Amino acid sequence: MSKKVEERKINISGIDQTILFGFGEKFLKRISADFSARIVARGSHIILKGDAEELQKLEKIFTELILLYNRNKEIRESDIEAILAVAGNKNHRKAAERNEFANRFETILYTKDAAVKPKTEGQARYFEIVKENDLTFVIGPAGTGKTYLAVAMAVAHLRDRQVSRIVLARPAVEAGESLGYLPGDLLEKVDPYLRPLYDALGDMLPAEKLQRYLETRIIEVVPLAYMRGRTLNNAFVILDEAQNTTPNQMKMFLTRLGINSKAIVTGDITQIDLPPNIPSGLVQAQEILCDIPGVAFVYLQEKDVVRHRLVREIIKAYENYKQEKDTE
Repeated sequence: MSKKVEERKINISGIDQTILFGFGEKFLKRISADFSARIVARGSHIILKGDAEELQKLEKIFTELILLYNRNKEIRESDIEAILAVAGNKNHRKAAERNEFANRFETILYTKDAAVKPKTEGQARYFEIVKENDLTFVIGPAGTGKTYLAVAMAVAHLRDRQVSRIVLARPAVEAGESLGYLPGDLLEKVDPYLRPLYDALGDMLPAEKLQRYLETRIIEVVPLAYMRGRTLNNAFVILDEAQNTTPNQMKMFLTRLGINSKAIVTGDITQIDLPPNIPSGLVQAQEILCDIPGVAFVYLQEKDVVRHRLVREIIKAYENYKQEKDTE
């Protein structure tokens, strides 16, 4: 019985194919010699056709090569041989089998250390919905990759010149602390609120490039209040921690979108830090915007948590506690 032929694509946008494939595609030919699967470079993709087991190995090989390229900006013949040797190792094959679920999903971005891709069905649905809509709200508990994947998608759009800049915003809400008592000027006071966005960017981009982008305002990380009065054309815009926006702030942010802009709004409606008498703009947006074409809502669940396993258990414990209290 013949094996089923499958097809997979690997995105190589922004990569110098002469370096990746070698002069005259000698690296590509060397890899092809070890596999019966068909390997074709077409535009900004490598197209693989063959049986699932071989495609799984080839995806790992090309992922390693792309990571090596991003790290060193060069690839040598000895690198090809080393990666092929590892790919043929039994322990590697077992690891690949364990990662078969994750390997089904398309890579969003290659960094110098890793390939950023969805790790759960929910995250994969999130990625696909963002591709199809100009405005996506993603709501879910901590640890589900809401912000991290949003930043990865923004950087990928910038890399592929689909946008010319990235703007990331967060509300500076006093979650049990007073801004007035923190040291420094206003920007220094709100910096801790913006730090998670800087951390995500630091994972996606080399330090020098990130610093250059920040200095030239190709990438901006700003408090939400600084968005007022602006129109953002040709931009990928992210509003993080949106559960802590007021309805007026949410409306202000959403009306900043200009021509050829895409936006992601992330938040966890179980962790609202606003005063009890102030409604959440994110909660309200679910009711107001749910029927507008081009606006989509994604809901990630506890099963989409990709942090330490205890995070999933902690979320579940709090949900159970709340349910018990509600039924009392």
